Amino acid sequence: MATTADPSKLQDWNSFHNVIDNELTTTPKTRQAVNPNTNEPLPSVPVSSLEDVDRAVAAARAAFPSWSSLSQDERAEYLLKFADAFDANQAGFAKLLGEEAGKPPQAAGIELFLTGVQIRGTVKHRLTEEVNEETDEKLVTIRYVPLGVGVGITPWNLPILIGIIKLSSALLAGNTFIWKPSPYTPNTALKVGELAAKIFPKGVVNVLSGDESLGPLLTTHPDVAKVSFTGSVATGKKVMQACAGTLKRLTLELGGNDAAIVYPDVDIAAVVPQLATWAFVHTGQICVAVKRLYVHEDIYDAFLAALSGVVQAALKTGMNDDPTAVLGPIQNTMQYAKLQDMYAQISQQGWKAVPAPDLSAPKPGAGFFLPPTLIDNPPDDARIVTEEQFGPIVPLLKWSDEDDVVRRANATPYGLGGSVWSADRARAERTARRLEAGTVWVNTHFQLGPQAAFGGHKQSGIGVESGLDGLKGWCNPQTVWVPK
Repeated sequence: MATTADPSKLQDWNSFHNVIDNELTTTPKTRQAVNPNTNEPLPSVPVSSLEDVDRAVAAARAAFPSWSSLSQDERAEYLLKFADAFDANQAGFAKLLGEEAGKPPQAAGIELFLTGVQIRGTVKHRLTEEVNEETDEKLVTIRYVPLGVGVGITPWNLPILIGIIKLSSALLAGNTFIWKPSPYTPNTALKVGELAAKIFPKGVVNVLSGDESLGPLLTTHPDVAKVSFTGSVATGKKVMQACAGTLKRLTLELGGNDAAIVYPDVDIAAVVPQLATWAFVHTGQICVAVKRLYVHEDIYDAFLAALSGVVQAALKTGMNDDPTAVLGPIQNTMQYAKLQDMYAQISQQGWKAVPAPDLSAPKPGAGFFLPPTLIDNPPDDARIVTEEQFGPIVPLLKWSDEDDVVRRANATPYGLGGSVWSADRARAERTARRLEAGTVWVNTHFQLGPQAAFGGHKQSGIGVESGLDGLKGWCNPQTVWVPK
């Protein structure tokens, strides 16, 4: 008996198209991203033009009235069906993440797991009308009204998860959505869009790939109601300027330079593996990874020795087909060049590196690989301390006075996250609450999820993603006054 192919399964993982109004479309011009494991080109993807943008916006705008008229429960049912379909295609997405983002199987698996968690957690939220005042004379409530066409512009480090965070909140709130992935990692997002076209009504989810010219076409488009951008501070400022012309709603989740403050009463053997993980997760290419480690002088030497041991023994670097690898390559040539310059500062500035990196060693697959490296107590004004390195090179700094270390941790234009580590949880929480950051943790780091908002202070962003507050960010609040 003939079998029918599972309609939720993607069959072709080698060709890539824009997704506009649930149709797979091509463009006259194409481009290729690069596999960071091998420095070889990946399959071609579209380069979208203004015509493609106009078609996608028109499709999303046409779909908005019917999509927004559904109940939140009905929209949640679509998202849960999408989550199930996504899970059914995890093997294909894992292979793409390895080839495109350079993630070994362990790292790819983490992103895919978190993606499912994000969708299913988001749909548990509900926007409700809130009573501001009720008297014998009047009732004043506030409700949350979807905006219309939303755009998500996503980076290359978490090319599926970050887009899904935006998409799931936008759709549950009643908006339609256009996803613009990074030119460095377009392939996975295009396949997510192809899968979405099997689940959602026409025009609800659209995905456009392109070069550097595509973002401005979306951020200046008069029929786009909101832009949610994740990326660098410099690009975030350009996005904000572009949105100003039409007063678009805007969420910016930008860079970070997260500090972790370690008190002398910690259990070094227990704490060091955790901090090694959160400093070097995805080869350090995570905005909210630990970027600066402030370790009390009483335990500094022992802590550095233990951390160096874990880095050398447990953080194996390898290619995307190595199931034993923890760290992969740097994702693209731009970031690789920036990090090579940072590594060059070791000798130029006289920093002490532990272990001393051997940049001449053969690289797996001839890709963009760099060795995990610790910098031993550099000056506070060193670039490795003041800049977001976004790679596997992390400074450790000594401290002795609580007020002083808090001042040093806050002495940055960034304010994304931060953590404090101590056996005295009350003291750790007191210190954590003094950090100028959007999310702070006690005795952990990088714990994020759909249950809570995530965003930055200072130049790390405006607005929040995820959680009920992230859902509200995809709406206009409307106050309703009704006399009795």
